[in-house]
Amino acid sequence: MHKAPGEADALADALKRALADVTSVDIAVAPTFLAIPAVAARLRHSNVGVACQDVAVDAQGAFTGAVSAEMLKSAGVQYAIVGHSERRQLFGDTDAAVGKKVQACFRAGLSPILCVGETLPEREAGEEEKVVARQLDAGLAGLSPEQVGTVTIAYEPVWAIGTGRVATPVQANDVHAFIRGWLGRYPSFVARNVRIQYGGSVKGSNAAGLLSQPEIDGALVGGAALNVDDFVAIVKAAIPGIR
Repeated sequence: MHKAPGEADALADALKRALADVTSVDIAVAPTFLAIPAVAARLRHSNVGVACQDVAVDAQGAFTGAVSAEMLKSAGVQYAIVGHSERRQLFGDTDAAVGKKVQACFRAGLSPILCVGETLPEREAGEEEKVVARQLDAGLAGLSPEQVGTVTIAYEPVWAIGTGRVATPVQANDVHAFIRGWLGRYPSFVARNVRIQYGGSVKGSNAAGLLSQPEIDGALVGGAALNVDDFVAIVKAAIPGIR
């Protein structure tokens, strides 16, 4: 919950200029609902896409305060973050609700970014794989293999979000490898095509180490995305041949 429309527009403009020459990395920003129209207009015809931070399950109706995937699509959104740990912990999004939101994305033509990850007590109990598998089961329920193959999965260890703590590259890669293996229940093209991002206090200073891991395909960036230099450094760390 950062950046009013004018501030978000200025940040988007700065990123657009700084990243204009980057063609080998897919880039998107996820402003608040209120700032989406301004940011989408600013980034039109650029190499930076627009995501939203959440979607409602239903397309329309008496759901005060909710914003549907269809509305977001019409406002210029291409990607939708669903199941972020803050939505799960602070707003009560259940695994089943997250699955319905993923389906709402497909209904409206948005590309979902499905967040999964364990809390510190779950990590200390050695239950990270159990938790991630449960979230994947519910989040991808009812989808065809073709649909699953287009989902981006963001692994975000909850204990590393906004805390300054970061999973080591090896710890992060191990869970990414588990996710890739879990996807083996689908036809082989699914695990090959699904993009698995790491999210959890990613910044310019640690991005290269994380993105150098074989199973980590990208980053879901939080606070560092509010700083142009930090965000640009993360993007550049993802450019093949640079890191």
